[in-house]
Amino acid sequence: MKEINARGLACPAPVLQTKAVLQEESLDRVRVVVDNAASQQNVQRFLESQGFQTVLEQVGSDYVVIGNCDSMPSVQSQPATETHGDAMKIVVMCATDRLGFGDDALGLKLMVNFLRTLKEMGEELWRLVFVNNGVKLTINGSEVLDDLKAYESAGLKILVCGTCLDHFNLLEEKRVGETTNMLDIVTAMQLADKVINI
Repeated sequence: MKEINARGLACPAPVLQTKAVLQEESLDRVRVVVDNAASQQNVQRFLESQGFQTVLEQVGSDYVVIGNCDSMPSVQSQPATETHGDAMKIVVMCATDRLGFGDDALGLKLMVNFLRTLKEMGEELWRLVFVNNGVKLTINGSEVLDDLKAYESAGLKILVCGTCLDHFNLLEEKRVGETTNMLDIVTAMQLADKVINI
């Protein structure tokens, strides 16, 4: 079994390192060692997207993701995407939990109203991405948590930056969306017809 030591690497480096090894070698078993929960979740999700079944072990402060694949995986150059019909694909990226500058209470109220109004985009709203301070909108106590859960239940894919959650010590508090990495975020932006930055 091939072991990949990705300790000390910030996302998306552990996923990129794992992807590179799988592209270079035909492996049906792999063991990836990381030292933070965000990287563990991203590596595990990546391996599963490549046809591996995964098992997670914790050894001391390390997370060990073991992947087994019955048939040889073919690593895709980009994550698979679902069909979206003829609708435009719009990504909305929220890098803050406030809208605008000046009064913080007003900024929060405006952001809440903005996120609740996004449903008016209809099926053109393809991805909702939260980075930096924006990840605070996806945790326990967020005023828009129920709205985001409703979007997710309706099929909207919500991506939440794992590095950002780690930075704010909020990984365990996240209640909606998929903990992700910059590779997935950049890929979503590349595949989108339009990106709206907030």
